[in-house]
Amino acid sequence: MTPDELEYLIESKLPDAEATVSLPRAPDPNHEDAHFAATVVSPAFEGKSLVEQHQQVYDAIDEKMTTEIHALELSTQVPD
Repeated sequence: MTPDELEYLIESKLPDAEATVSLPRAPDPNHEDAHFAATVVSPAFEGKSLVEQHQQVYDAIDEKMTTEIHALELSTQVPD
């Protein structure tokens, strides 16, 4: 999975979300682990706790979190 694919997945599953995804460290060619960093801004987070916001993102990613993503550094925000 690429950062662009992960951005698309999050944005397609969360209402009016804007995701920015990067690779925070160089991929290790000897391992299958995929480490990503994501900032997600969505009005769907309004009134939700940080844990609930993160759960919404994990729900959007679904099984990819256990099959194609090894680690996700996550920051969530409501729009200004």
